[in-house]
Amino acid sequence: MLVTNKKSAQTQHVHIVDDVQVYVGEVFFVMEKRFSRAIQLFLFDVKAVLLPASAKFAWVAHFVLSRLQVLWQPRKILNKGKFLPIFLTTVTVIAIAACADTLQLEQRQSNSTTIDIADCRTIKHAIGYTCVPNNPQRVVTLSPLALGNALVLGIKPIGSNNLVYWGERLPTYLGNKTEGIETLGTEEQSNLEKILSLKPDLIVGNNLYHEAIYPLLSNIAPTALHHFQGNIIWRDVFNFMAEVLGKQDIAQRTWNRYYQRIEELKLALGDRYQDKTISVSWFYFGRIGSNVKNSFDGSILNDVGLKRPASQDVTTDYGYIDFSEEELEKSDGDVMFVMSFTDNDEQALKQLQQRPLWNQLKAVQQNQVYFVDQLTWTGGNLLAADAVIDDLYKYLVNTP
Repeated sequence: MLVTNKKSAQTQHVHIVDDVQVYVGEVFFVMEKRFSRAIQLFLFDVKAVLLPASAKFAWVAHFVLSRLQVLWQPRKILNKGKFLPIFLTTVTVIAIAACADTLQLEQRQSNSTTIDIADCRTIKHAIGYTCVPNNPQRVVTLSPLALGNALVLGIKPIGSNNLVYWGERLPTYLGNKTEGIETLGTEEQSNLEKILSLKPDLIVGNNLYHEAIYPLLSNIAPTALHHFQGNIIWRDVFNFMAEVLGKQDIAQRTWNRYYQRIEELKLALGDRYQDKTISVSWFYFGRIGSNVKNSFDGSILNDVGLKRPASQDVTTDYGYIDFSEEELEKSDGDVMFVMSFTDNDEQALKQLQQRPLWNQLKAVQQNQVYFVDQLTWTGGNLLAADAVIDDLYKYLVNTP
């Protein structure tokens, strides 16, 4: 009995040690991630501050690098007592250069970032309050939702980010509305130098990608960030953009037109789809899924009064579900709208169409599968909504 208890105690001790090791490992992992993020933000700060004085930056960089050659030999330095003086000298030089250039940057930006209280309105956004210009003339948008909604409201930004997977391509439903708009990088990595060079009087982004660089953006121009939750809050983002840009009257007229088109489509459809389900499925980056009723396109189908398959008649955090090929029946409906993204996705979809599971789908058997543009059906603005409604007319009203 004593032996058994002793072994049990030893086993418990081993488990405790293992748990402690795992916990310590997790702590160090979190510390490493936070340290990495802190370094990234520090580099952003240095880059933004020293950019206007490139010559001074080059000098500082040369000085720091020359000192780093010494800092990489800590044992030698510590033995001679030189580490602390060299380290303090390096930090002091960087601080002096940064402070000097910060003052110059603030002085250069004073015309664009300092707004008379009578010429601006205080609005609440995702991370605080900002006094935005009453009549902004040089708007920069850092998210696709902000870009699309600005165009809906009659404002053409001078610069905008793309989604990282768009590359240099903007959605085709925008037509020529984006001509002349400067590309400012991706949504995840904004080109601060280019933004600064455009001299905007208002910047609009989202809290997911731009909260970390908000102080830098605010030093360039008044900045407002909308909440990010995919496209399921597209209506809220549109109304937010209308407030930021001071275009509430245009927004109301645009909403009126949208609901007028919805009512006209309902009349055109009649009761022919009253007992049928409409599926929206996608093939992205090797994954299969469907957009549910609180997605952008799902909310339009809901406004029209079209039913969804049971698997898609739900709400999720980001407006979609995904599933395996063996669960392909979740994508089925009486009518199925299908989207793919990359060339590889199209190839994967073509291969899937050769398999028995695909041919067992009701929509396939009834020849009611329609391929639509992904960027349009996930657009998240009223220009994209117009294009989705056009597709619904095309496939549900005008197709025999």
